Amino acid sequence: MIIAITPTLQHPVGATMVSLFSGRVLIRNNSDQDELDTEAEVSRRLENRLVLLFFGAAACPKCQAFVPILKDFFVRLTDEFYVLRAAQLALVYVSQDPTEEQQELFLKDMPAKWLFLPFEDDLRRDLGRQFSVEHLPTVVVLKPGGDVLTRDATAEIQRLGPACFANWQEATEVLDRNFLLPEDLDDPAPRSLMEPLRRRKYRVDKETRGGRGPEGRTPF
Repeated sequence: MIIAITPTLQHPVGATMVSLFSGRVLIRNNSDQDELDTEAEVSRRLENRLVLLFFGAAACPKCQAFVPILKDFFVRLTDEFYVLRAAQLALVYVSQDPTEEQQELFLKDMPAKWLFLPFEDDLRRDLGRQFSVEHLPTVVVLKPGGDVLTRDATAEIQRLGPACFANWQEATEVLDRNFLLPEDLDDPAPRSLMEPLRRRKYRVDKETRGGRGPEGRTPF
């Protein structure tokens, strides 16, 4: 899927992140090669999301060892087979491959939701300098506004797996619009924004007074 970003005078939400690729083309790693040719469409893919810039190469042995871990990490957070709703996460592969054939081979078995820059785009190299990438693989984690959260999350992803996302989400205060946390599944939607606070206050007041419901449970 080709994503052509056309600059406009006024950017929608997530403009800082989109501006990183302003005037460039991003390609979705699927088989359809559908074109998204407006900045608004690209913004909807990147707004309010943590974005991973994955610097790697097919001929890099350490990248080959890391890729299955990264792929599993990404799929478990974004594939509806594993989660009720996809996490607010995007990944852009910034190829450091010496040939286009190697880049294509590397991406062949990667998730369709991954994005990547065309091989002929010099931004592949420029981003490496911009984010001071010194070795491969490197995973730069960007906040929704485009600021750097982690300069290299490779070791963290290897150590913690999908749990990294919750840590990053908390650190960046990403508004959780799509990702329904497990503890929310059995809790009915509040009737108002103040209802969770009223529930908590009611619960504390009852416990303070020693109120108990049937079978010793504190009534909510």
